This record gives sequence, structure tokens and C-alpha cells, in this order.
Amino acid sequence: MKGGRFLIWAALAVAIGAPIALAATSEQLAWRGPVYILAGFAGIIALALVLVQPLLIGGVLPGLSAYRNRRAHHWIGGALALAVVIHVAGLWFTSPPDMIDALTFSSPTPFSPFGVIAMWAIFAVALLAGLRRQLGLRLRTWRFIHVPLALLIVACGVVHCLLIEGTMETISKAALCAAVLAATGKVMIDLWRKRALRGGELSS
Repeated sequence: MKGGRFLIWAALAVAIGAPIALAATSEQLAWRGPVYILAGFAGIIALALVLVQPLLIGGVLPGLSAYRNRRAHHWIGGALALAVVIHVAGLWFTSPPDMIDALTFSSPTPFSPFGVIAMWAIFAVALLAGLRRQLGLRLRTWRFIHVPLALLIVACGVVHCLLIEGTMETISKAALCAAVLAATGKVMIDLWRKRALRGGELSS
């Protein structure tokens, strides 16, 4: 059991650490300023946090109680929103016209609209999570809103990352994106099965 726990955490560390480490060795960094580099790595970290979120909510990571999973999911959601803010702010600082084009969906680059959609979805989730009590959102209502937005974040975030030809190494980037999709898919299927089982028990 302990060996299995170690392997899960080790696999997560490799899935997150390898793309970041390989991006740090990219030759393209020599042609970039510090703010642009910070913005780029903030984007990589944001995608890594997207991987962690479904693992927490699905209780996949060993050694964490249900309460700690929920609390970590909450705080990492805030860290994700902050990473996106740093990513966008850095890119705005280095090239305001490009960011205006991206935010207005008029950029010629194919990856821009996916990134912007993922950004607004992340901000929407963070805002609703912060105001959930004030808005009086019940758990069922919150899930009804949160799940589609989470799927939108994952889908658009992965496409955004895959379409960018930047500092990230190709294979590690593809592996990270595949891990994000696999983790999200597994957790969504598990949650659907649990709800279907509960529905069957109630109807019987």
C-alpha cells in the first residue's frame, strides 16, 4: 500500500515537474525578457494545477482525508486563478496590442480564443466559489454550475497549450495534457457512477 501511494505521488510529481524543468532548458528563453518568461511559466503552472484539481475532488491522491481534499481543492483553485492573472498580466505588459486582440477574439493566432475562454471560466468559478455563501448556492446548484465550467477549463486549457509552439518541450507537454484529460475523465465518470448508484438505491 505504501509503495502504491509513493508511486501515485511520484507520478504526479513527474507529470508536473518534467514539463517545467524541460521548459526551463528551452533555447527560446534566451530571446525572452524576464516578465515574458514569468508569464509563460505561470501558464505552465496553471495547467499543472488543473491536473491536481480533479485528483483532489475525486479523492485519488492517497493520504488525504475528504476534508483535506476539499480544502486543498479550494485553495489550489485560488492559486490557479492567481497563476492565470500573472500569466495574462505578464503578457499584457510585454505586448498590450496582442493581448487586446486576444481578449477581443480578434487575434490571428489559433490558440488565443481557447486561452481566453479558459481564463474567463476560471475567473467565473473562483468568483462563484468566493460568493457561494452570500449567493446561497446549494450544493446541487453549485455542482450544476461548476462541473460544466470545469470541463470548459480543461478542454480549452489543453487545446490552448497544445496549439502553442513555445518553450514547453513537445512530448512532456503532450503527456501533461493527456494526464489532465485522463484525470478529469476518470473523476467525472466515477462521480456519474456514484450518482447513478445513489439514484438506483433511492428508486428501489
